[in-house]
Amino acid sequence: MNRHERKEDEVRRMLETGHPHVPGDLAARATARGTRLLHRYRALRRVWWTLLAVAVCAFVVWASVVRPWEAPPAGTTPPLEGW
Repeated sequence: MNRHERKEDEVRRMLETGHPHVPGDLAARATARGTRLLHRYRALRRVWWTLLAVAVCAFVVWASVVRPWEAPPAGTTPPLEGW
C-alpha cells in the first residue's frame, strides 16, 4: 500500500464515522461574540483617535508657548568695542 492509498483509506474512514453534534445555539453565540469583539474594536479605535488628538493638541500648545524654531536669546551681551 503506497502513501496515496493510505491517505485515501484514512479519509474514507473519517467520512464513514458519525458527524459531531453541533449545539443549536451556536449561531447565536457566534453572533454575540462577534458583536462584542466589534464593540471592543470600535471602542479601542475611538480611544486611540482621542489620545492622538490630545497629543496633537498638547504639541501645538507646547510649540506655541516654547517656540522651538526661534533662536534662544543670548545669555550675555556682546562686548562693547570702539566707543
